[in-house]
Amino acid sequence: MKDNNNSKQVLLSVLGVAILVVAVVGVSFAAFSYSKTGTQVNTITTGTISMSYDEGDNAINLTNALPMTDEVGKALSDTNQYFDFTVGANITGTATINYAITATKVEGESTLPDTAVKVYLTDMDGTADDQILAPTKVSELTATTGSEPSGTPSGQFILHTDTFNATSSHDFRLRMWVADDYVVTGDSQSYKLKVNVYGAAAAQ
Repeated sequence: MKDNNNSKQVLLSVLGVAILVVAVVGVSFAAFSYSKTGTQVNTITTGTISMSYDEGDNAINLTNALPMTDEVGKALSDTNQYFDFTVGANITGTATINYAITATKVEGESTLPDTAVKVYLTDMDGTADDQILAPTKVSELTATTGSEPSGTPSGQFILHTDTFNATSSHDFRLRMWVADDYVVTGDSQSYKLKVNVYGAAAAQ
């Protein structure tokens, strides 16, 4: 009888550990859920500047994500944890194109405050993954005023600005995560940024 009781206790312990492992895996999986729909290449064109991406939407989306350090956020590498896109210019002659990569918050799909979310932009030319924009809270990004050389409308967050002097393109990767100093207070936490590109020819 004693052996039977011991066997039952061992079985219950094993089942308890298995359930705990499943629960932990479930929580870890829920930490990241980015919008990744579709595989068709989409292109947004503004004058001689274009932005292309392989997603169904030019957006990056956080759903029920857990806070993390910059070190962990910068290393996110699963295909559902970043947004890749390409910015290109088609230039003839000696024109210079000022361009800006910006982001706009999707209000109806964002419950987290701008102070809770960090973004990190890298240069992916040749798969380099070199830092362009250091991990920065959205609330600390510079907002456009409508007077930028790139012709960007006002009220957008600036991720990067540069120029094209010849026909070429650059690959970028945007990562986004919940800052480690933010205290999650609810079950449903979300944040969505749409990525845009604008360009205008510099005065000759």
